[in-house]
Amino acid sequence: MTNQQLHQRRSQVIAQGMGALYPLYVEKAENAYVWDIEGNKYIDFAAGIAVTNTGHANKRISEAVKAQLDNFSHTCAMVTPYASFVELAEKLTELAPGETKKKAIFLTTGAEAVENAVKVARAHTGRSGVIAFKGGFHGRTNMTMGLTGKVAPYKAGFGPFPNEIYHAPYPNAFHGISVEQSLQAIDDLFACDIEPSRVAAIIFEPVQGEGGFYQAPQAFAQGLRQLCDKHGILLIADEIQTGFARTGKMFATEYLGIEPDLMTMAKGIAGGFPISAVVGKANVMDSALPGGLGGTYAGSPLGCVAGLEVLKIIEEEDLCAKAMGIGEVVNARMTKLQETVPAIGEIRTIGAMMAIEFTDPESGQPMQDMTKAVISKAQENGLILLSCGVKANVIRLLPPLTIESQVLSEGLDKLENIITQVSNAAV
Repeated sequence: MTNQQLHQRRSQVIAQGMGALYPLYVEKAENAYVWDIEGNKYIDFAAGIAVTNTGHANKRISEAVKAQLDNFSHTCAMVTPYASFVELAEKLTELAPGETKKKAIFLTTGAEAVENAVKVARAHTGRSGVIAFKGGFHGRTNMTMGLTGKVAPYKAGFGPFPNEIYHAPYPNAFHGISVEQSLQAIDDLFACDIEPSRVAAIIFEPVQGEGGFYQAPQAFAQGLRQLCDKHGILLIADEIQTGFARTGKMFATEYLGIEPDLMTMAKGIAGGFPISAVVGKANVMDSALPGGLGGTYAGSPLGCVAGLEVLKIIEEEDLCAKAMGIGEVVNARMTKLQETVPAIGEIRTIGAMMAIEFTDPESGQPMQDMTKAVISKAQENGLILLSCGVKANVIRLLPPLTIESQVLSEGLDKLENIITQVSNAAV
């Protein structure tokens, strides 16, 4: 069986809306390496979109899950719960930024976490409106598509979306949007679209993920906190892609000097096992009536034991420090490359959440074709890459935080060669 043969079979049975970036079918993976069914080996700079922060097939996580599987795989935590369900909640409420007492709920996907954060905010405030940001990504359900600030491919053809969702520009120095302009835009919404007394929540990503890896300035986050406090609005930090040591902190909100009212968590929470969470101030989280939150697979015992082991690995292997080290290496290498590749408009590294944005050095216009070419050349060069950005002109790098230094270096050698080849071909 070849990759191409399996890809042809896939096209016959999988709807095209469920895309596939690479016709690469995985047979096994270990830490930062992936092997396909043809035996080709790749260095993984995607980590399942920031999911396997602790590496592929981490033995500690595998053993914890196997032991749980020998006992039971599912009972439904809302019917007959289990110790790991409570223990993971205890850990997460302790780790969440801020001094206020916290409570948690568990779900299965990131989109579910966002949906339930909005539900909690509406239950607590008795209000319905939600403000999100242009360039933000919050999921593919109807509510979360409405919150997402990127049309293609996430919203195109799927409307209408829920009422009373509003978008403001996210601050972005590289693209000329200041903190003041972004905050003023929210005031304009209050003046023109919805009075603040009808807004339940403002949701933001401390680092926009799908939008292009732009970090929220501290002044912006603190301005949001003040705005929310002034008007009785809840502040939701979407930490789904930024959480669990990815940015060099357990949560990216720790860079901002604020305490959100609610946080959404998923992706890296359990090293590849499906589970998500909402963690928030206890009095806020208790606003929903019993039975109003949850789901059949919410807080899976497999996900809970995996999550507990992930937290131990992050602490014992100091993955926050390792994330910072990865970012420093990538930043140094890409900054040097920028000297010979003027199409590299900006390099952004927040720990091991790293991005390269391609822009025309003369016009400043986004270079989508170059981004596509880099992605398309990655597979033949033994590298797995992801793109992002509202204008589809950003390469994002998300290797496992456990990647060995020599493997990271080898992967960056490959990336530099690909970018140089594509850049030279474009001249």
